[in-house]
Amino acid sequence: MSRTPAICLLGPTAAGKTALAIEIVQRLPCEIINVDSAQIYRGMDIGTGKPDAATLGRAPHRLIDILDPAQAYSVSHFRDDALREMADIRDSGRVPLLVGGTMMYFKALRDGLAPMPAASEEVRAGILTLAERDGWGAVHARLGEIDPSSAARIHPNDPQRLQRALEVYLVSGRSMTEWHHQGDDQVALQPFDLHFVSVQPTLRSVLHERIAARFQQMLSDGLVTEVEGLYHRGDLDLAMPSMRAVGYRQVWQYLAGEYSFDAMREKGIIATRQLAKRQVTWMRSWNALRNFDSENPETVDQLLKLIERIAI
Repeated sequence: MSRTPAICLLGPTAAGKTALAIEIVQRLPCEIINVDSAQIYRGMDIGTGKPDAATLGRAPHRLIDILDPAQAYSVSHFRDDALREMADIRDSGRVPLLVGGTMMYFKALRDGLAPMPAASEEVRAGILTLAERDGWGAVHARLGEIDPSSAARIHPNDPQRLQRALEVYLVSGRSMTEWHHQGDDQVALQPFDLHFVSVQPTLRSVLHERIAARFQQMLSDGLVTEVEGLYHRGDLDLAMPSMRAVGYRQVWQYLAGEYSFDAMREKGIIATRQLAKRQVTWMRSWNALRNFDSENPETVDQLLKLIERIAI
């Protein structure tokens, strides 16, 4: 089966992915699909680093502003939506350019998704009890006993994914790794040939500096006011995926009186660095990932030549 090429541009937060993507679509017949789990929400603009209206006018992004923050959205939803948009871009004679830092979304496109057992509130409650009593490290250790592959992939400080991976085993008697193997058929039938490229600074210190500067700029641009509007809506809370997004959670807790402004700013920067570290860890585990230095002025031309060779 002949497959249509598609470019996946990934990297840690604040690495400059969006600017590179916009440059690419100005010079090649590509169209951007957003792969950021926070930019899908309307009204979450500043804290997600969403391109402004003028930029979107020059370089439209698909799968941005598609949901209200109160709505749920799964990896499965993303995969279905992205494949639909990719087909539409292909049919228009252009090349899909998927851009973002939500690695689970990219993984769903690369590896497919197996049908997972339904959630169990009773089982989840038991896992939360274990975490509250012994810490998430104990949950991670338990997962390591029954599903070492998932435990190796999931960070001990990632409670949402830890809970789900252990829940899958406790509900079904089969590990999440076993379930994932069933996604291979989806990949075989997928009509796109995915080419993954990453951009990030070579030095971690440079990325940390960019993260701190960007978060400070977000605060200067009105992030607190943006979150305040969400905070006072009355139908949102920190249990929702939208409000757990980095930056939004810390500002929400500041508005609730849990932090001072300075503490919120510091915690927001630290949380963003932790997110970037997890993203980099994901990328290191991927084979056939072409890496580019985001600080190198030649990177744009190198990417353009690569995409022309692969897809144009």
